[in-house]
Amino acid sequence: MTEPGSNIVSEADLAADALHEPRRLTETGVAARVAEIVERTILPMGYRLVRVRLTGTNGGTVQIMAERPDGSMTVDDCEDVSKAISPVLDVDDPIGKAYHLEVSSPGIDRPLVRATDFQRWAGHEAKIEMTLIVAGRRRFRGILLGGEGNKAKVRRTDAQPGEATDVELKIDEMSEAHLILTDALVTESLRRAKVASKALAAQIEAEDEAELDAEEAPQPKNPRAHKPHKQPKTR
Repeated sequence: MTEPGSNIVSEADLAADALHEPRRLTETGVAARVAEIVERTILPMGYRLVRVRLTGTNGGTVQIMAERPDGSMTVDDCEDVSKAISPVLDVDDPIGKAYHLEVSSPGIDRPLVRATDFQRWAGHEAKIEMTLIVAGRRRFRGILLGGEGNKAKVRRTDAQPGEATDVELKIDEMSEAHLILTDALVTESLRRAKVASKALAAQIEAEDEAELDAEEAPQPKNPRAHKPHKQPKTR
């Protein structure tokens, strides 16, 4: 419910904000170059990048994780992204050798790379690795309690006697963060996927109806052409 005097934000604005929200956990080196190419290619298509990973599998594989702003990603979406980025990567050639391209959804035990990821998945368990030592350690495991600004709040499930249970971790200082697969997470992921699927179906239906209405709309008649009046000749 909107509070009196507050600004009303449309769904379109919210979707645009989510689409363009920057990642806090990013790549380095060649993977960073690939990420830059992929992001500029898929953003206009309505997708956002989650992660790029380069592996030696099958002689060299480029793994791309992407999603829609609501977190969904269908098989058709993966195919569309793959078809869009493959020729661009071929032209820019950041890898410099032959490779296999894989495009997928983030999966259920997904990486957490944006500030809102820690808010969206509050209540679920995650593993986090820091670049710096925090409270005497770099690795944390616990229940996400949400986030504020650049910090994620975590209730640790790995806390030893005498250690703080609730900690705040700076997202910019994380080297890796991902959800842990649990029954509760599977159930929630399936529920969200179902909601997103219904929303996408409704959007496609609305677009199809709009196109049909436009085709059936009567076309304006051309105004009758009038012959120009001849001006009398003057001597």
